[in-house]
Amino acid sequence: MVKPSTIADPAPSAPFEQLALPLLPSLLRHALWLTRNEAEAEDLAQEALSKALRAFNSFAPGTNFKAWIFRILRNTFLTTRTAIAASRTTFRDDSDEFEAPIDSGPTPEETLIQLDNAAAVQHALEQLPPSLRDCLLLCDVEELKYKEIAGILDVPIGTVMSRISRARAALRAQLQLNFGGRQ
Repeated sequence: MVKPSTIADPAPSAPFEQLALPLLPSLLRHALWLTRNEAEAEDLAQEALSKALRAFNSFAPGTNFKAWIFRILRNTFLTTRTAIAASRTTFRDDSDEFEAPIDSGPTPEETLIQLDNAAAVQHALEQLPPSLRDCLLLCDVEELKYKEIAGILDVPIGTVMSRISRARAALRAQLQLNFGGRQ
């Protein structure tokens, strides 16, 4: 007979799975932006999820799980790259060319325009300084609130608002430069 105290209780991992699994695509996407390498992004996301699971008992129910796990992802990224952790602004630049997903548009011309536009946005985003790009991606792609972004990046909320504003202006200017002569 097995004593009740020796039976493993699978219930503690269920809430973590319910919270974490829906965020997996977002975590992978953001990890790819950080690492610029698909294999490294998968490793980073897996390591962040592993750390989050181990620390799940420290997560305060009722708070924003997405912001909590994104902070773990970012901190994991920074601590696994000592040069980046020291400067907190330098990113690896050994990425492959951006490959935009091909949308099944009705014509090849529309598909080509979509690919060209996606590549232009990708290129414009890459021109942003990492501190501005991080804020913009967390706000506009991951749809986090300013306060959550401030917590993830460990900067004041005013800095987040300023960076997002400057990032949007710089992105707009870069895209206007790229598309200014096209009609």
